[in-house]
Amino acid sequence: MAIGDKAENKAQELAGKAKQGVGRATDDPDLQAEGQADQTEGKAKQAGEKLKDAAGDAKEAITGH
Repeated sequence: MAIGDKAENKAQELAGKAKQGVGRATDDPDLQAEGQADQTEGKAKQAGEKLKDAAGDAKEAITGH
């Protein structure tokens, strides 16, 4: 996966963290929940990318390509 995609996923996670913080500071539970959802989605995407990378590495180790 491209480094740009990985950076986008991390940015989504960090933006969610900021959004959650703003929601907490302004006592806005909807914004907090939205921020948490953004964080979770970003983390899930990152985990998927790591899995793809590991699968690619395993394939390369087995096939030599």
